[in-house]
Amino acid sequence: MATSVSVRCDDCSYEEAFDSLRRARTALNEHERATGHAVEWEIGSLAGGVERAGDDAGVCGRAACANPDSPLLNHDAARDVDSDD
Repeated sequence: MATSVSVRCDDCSYEEAFDSLRRARTALNEHERATGHAVEWEIGSLAGGVERAGDDAGVCGRAACANPDSPLLNHDAARDVDSDD
């Protein structure tokens, strides 16, 4: 599945679709800065790798919620954060 993000402004006719979260967020920020409008966005779908990264990070992103066997996580950084508590 590919990434699909819709960006829409209720204050004007601006509406656009993106295949990248980064591009959608950049466009949203630029429109808000240029117009002062509050722009809404909706994530329709995410690429498989993005979904896997989210699943591996866990719902809350804390090390205790993560998949400890994931190659996508920086396990050394998680241990550093946990040792500061």
